[in-house]
Amino acid sequence: MADARASVRLAVDIGGTFTDIVLDADGQRTTAKVLTTPSAPEEGVIEGVESALSQAGLAASSLSLVLHGTTLATNAIIERKGAATAFVTTEGFRDVLEIGYESRFDQYDIMIEKPAPLVPRKLRLPVSERTDLAGRLLKPLDEAMVEALVPELEAGGIESVAIGYMHAYANPDHENRTRDLLAARLPNLSYSISAEVCPEIREYERFTTTVANAYVRPLMARYLARLRDRMAAMGVDCPVLLMTSGGGLTTLENAMQFPIRLVESGPAGGAILATKIAKEMQMDKVISFDMGGTTAKICLIGDYRPQTAREFEVDRAARFTKGSGMPLRIPVIEMVEIGAGGGSIARLDALNRITIGPDSAGADPGPAAYGRGGEKPTITDADVALGKIDPGSFAGGKVALYPEKSESAIMADVGTPLGVADVLTAAYGITEMVDETMSNAARVHAVEQGKAANQHSLIAFGGAAPLHAGRLAEKLGIDRIVVPTDAGVGSAVGFLEAPIAYEVVRSRNMRLAAFDPGTINELMDGMRAEAEAVIRAAVPSGDLIERRVAFMRYVGQGHEITVELPDGDFIDDHLDVVQQAFDCEYERHFRRTLPNAETEILTWSLSLSAQTPDPAPVADSVERSAAVAIGKRPVFGAKAAAMCAVPMYRRTDLALGARFDGPGIIVEDQTSTYVPQGFSARIAANGYIVLERNGESE
Repeated sequence: MADARASVRLAVDIGGTFTDIVLDADGQRTTAKVLTTPSAPEEGVIEGVESALSQAGLAASSLSLVLHGTTLATNAIIERKGAATAFVTTEGFRDVLEIGYESRFDQYDIMIEKPAPLVPRKLRLPVSERTDLAGRLLKPLDEAMVEALVPELEAGGIESVAIGYMHAYANPDHENRTRDLLAARLPNLSYSISAEVCPEIREYERFTTTVANAYVRPLMARYLARLRDRMAAMGVDCPVLLMTSGGGLTTLENAMQFPIRLVESGPAGGAILATKIAKEMQMDKVISFDMGGTTAKICLIGDYRPQTAREFEVDRAARFTKGSGMPLRIPVIEMVEIGAGGGSIARLDALNRITIGPDSAGADPGPAAYGRGGEKPTITDADVALGKIDPGSFAGGKVALYPEKSESAIMADVGTPLGVADVLTAAYGITEMVDETMSNAARVHAVEQGKAANQHSLIAFGGAAPLHAGRLAEKLGIDRIVVPTDAGVGSAVGFLEAPIAYEVVRSRNMRLAAFDPGTINELMDGMRAEAEAVIRAAVPSGDLIERRVAFMRYVGQGHEITVELPDGDFIDDHLDVVQQAFDCEYERHFRRTLPNAETEILTWSLSLSAQTPDPAPVADSVERSAAVAIGKRPVFGAKAAAMCAVPMYRRTDLALGARFDGPGIIVEDQTSTYVPQGFSARIAANGYIVLERNGESE
């Protein structure tokens, strides 16, 4: 019984439109897709979990592990639906949140607007105190000023307090003392201090990250507590782990304390899945394409590792413009996210051009086709009108679709205003615009990384991605597409593949001329203990993989490069090792070094992860055979400018090696894959659908 329990895992992914569930029992997957319940997300989760358990014939007590990812924190920030938050900071620095970098993301726009700070100025409360960059005391904490904040916090109806002092990453004593003083008088409030949330240099990013954590913490803590209680009531008594933005997993308790680490947890699961697929299929250059109900996510994966970053922006004022959003300083898988999901709303702009998103119809009321009160046309409505979605089998037949409502919405908001009498032409215009938007985003993202999109393969998953991947590949010049099994719930599947991992980052400035092994070892020991405490809560035993890096630069430079650090305790001889590693990495980036310049380390990172075996490469040696269609369905053909009878195939009926030339549609419960003319489709030895270019496209 213990062995059986150890092999039963469940993954939950809450999206803006659907909540996806994947149950894995001894390698046998059961999936469920239910509409998200925005007002109480745990309700949709419980419904999906009960459905998956019922299908598998298992009791809730049989679960050994629950893995969870969600974009609730991101949505709360973007929609400004977080807690009433105050920010306590060093006197003279209350406006850092508003001043930012003192730069303009569009220097020629005199009417430029930046995202408003999460905390208004009247709730940014200064306190007299100061330490220097080494943590030395310059001005003691004025405890009377801290005590005087209590009436202001009570009068403002504050739920959460962020505390961020200058150079607290080097000496957190003042932040800790401030929290203790306030908590003694106001114990029911939530407190976030920068020394715990983001102990790094650069006060603007540290403050915005701490404030964002405080802003979403009450919401996320309440939700996670309700979910824990509901699952316990079902009989679930196993650990519940949360996917982090960096692609690792953390404990529920840690997630409740630092929910800002979850802001990109759902998309991170998709990137993890794409990385596994890349290893299986031996594709070293991959674009991950995750298109769900609300957004589309694109991530570059090179040498079987997704691109990562230490900072990203949320709530951008200009959709694709760097610098127009709020920076968050957390480990994150780097990707571009655009408002182009199945539920993204289509409309005409002031110049009578079709535009898509970024707003979404979501789950309630949803696209017009859902018949739940939605009146705005969406991408899903366009796909229904074009015949790419079968109304009778959408979401496994659990969500009824009404094509006539799709057509009415498309004509009312797009077709008639444009003077287009044909709903098919209007619907095709919508899909073309969203496909062009996504291809442009992928192209720009690749260029920013110094890559060429057409040199990559495309991995498509999410409920809407397999429908649009073919056209996206045509626009990008990509010759191969892979659609994995259970693609419609791909991010949730990715959670099952994610390593149990946690990363700790600390700023501690050290010039190599003053290299001190004892100080470094003490710092690493503390970081290791923090990471191991999180990991061991989920993995009590077994070997862990440790990775340590330093963020280094020449003294006087404004930005750092990432340098791998040697294993084991540091000794004096490691000075030359670290210097040589920096020189090599710097020369790789810039083709030169600065021999007479002094080098320094600003920030240190240590990550621990449980060992996970790499997937075995897929040997594509299965005998190929002709696929057998189960019928035909009318689908709009661009060249014919009319509906054409297109063969339809059921994925579960296709044997390994089965092949056909497009156009065609492969249907399954959670999604459908459209194979355009100019591409052939085959079933690989691992059951994945592989689309390969074979001629002229539509």
